[in-house]
Amino acid sequence: MRLVLIGDGESPHLLKWARALSQHREVELWAASTRGFAPEFQFLIPEDRRLALNTDPAHAGGNIAVLKQLPALGAWLRRVDADWLHAHYLTSHGTLAWAARRGWKLRAKIAGSAWGSDILVTPNQGWAYRWLTTQVLKACAITTSDSEHMSARMRELGAGEVMTFPFGLEQLPRQNVRKQPWLFFTNRGLEPIYRPHRVIEVFAAIAAKQPEARLVVGNDGSLRTALEAQVASLGLADRVEFIGRVDATSQGRRYAPARWFLSLPESDSVSVSVLEAMAHECLPILSDLPANDEVLGTGGSGSVDAAMHPNVKLLGRHGLILKDGDDLATLADRLQLMVGQSAVAGHSVDADRLGAANRAWVAEHAMFGPAVKTFIERLKSL
Repeated sequence: MRLVLIGDGESPHLLKWARALSQHREVELWAASTRGFAPEFQFLIPEDRRLALNTDPAHAGGNIAVLKQLPALGAWLRRVDADWLHAHYLTSHGTLAWAARRGWKLRAKIAGSAWGSDILVTPNQGWAYRWLTTQVLKACAITTSDSEHMSARMRELGAGEVMTFPFGLEQLPRQNVRKQPWLFFTNRGLEPIYRPHRVIEVFAAIAAKQPEARLVVGNDGSLRTALEAQVASLGLADRVEFIGRVDATSQGRRYAPARWFLSLPESDSVSVSVLEAMAHECLPILSDLPANDEVLGTGGSGSVDAAMHPNVKLLGRHGLILKDGDDLATLADRLQLMVGQSAVAGHSVDADRLGAANRAWVAEHAMFGPAVKTFIERLKSL
């Protein structure tokens, strides 16, 4: 089965899909990138099966330069004669796949993988974006989504068959580092949609009550300078560390000792970062979004008193959904109650149990390999 990935070849997310797909001998994998390719692609897909369009798309859209490369892409795809075009991020690369299939009369079917803002944000920016998203979804024989919330939105916009599974972990990380009770980690992009200012605000409220509290800020973005100024104005410069973008190994070393993980975006699907944090036995503090509620679950029973803490989710997934109107002055006390009072040498045994339950849930429900295998089987049947 000849399958062409269409996306950003410099993205770690597309690379992750390529790694998973390349492990299946029944798939002959090709790839077209609007940019170049990450070096790791050379070990996964031969150079003669790759096309780099070498454009520089902007995240905000309006990428005429990308559309100008459509003739090159269409001609290349016609020579490839694939069974499937697998487009990632529907309002850009999905558009390219749809236009190429129509313009060059390709026999390939389209599989479209939604990434989040292409469904939850872009269609709300005007009728033209909504129309385009609808056309792409209708052109797909099958689509994938990483949350039930996003899947429902895709169906509203015209999608037919939608497979829903987490964009999960390729393997469980090692976790043999003792947790620091008041160490927080965050690694979402320092961009407005991820609300890093809110993360700093929330941490400041905790730090006011807990002298031991420390925050490590991974990743980078356009708001970094403003965030560093915010931290300084709050008198927290010695308690907040900005480390910028780091590789997966270095990031793992930051997850490992952190008890808490902060992710407070204004819009999101199921975040890989949240799943990674849970696999490292962190307790996530998340914004009040439908996909976050899916991750942490609802109802059930466990080691946390649900009546006493209605925002603490159970069922083997432990963390806290933080509503925008919640009283931050009491947040440190709520976190302390959440992890319980059972302690050995000042270390919360209850918190360790909650973290271990998070890791076990990820192992059972959020591994990427089994999901991709099911996806391939469905492509074959179609």
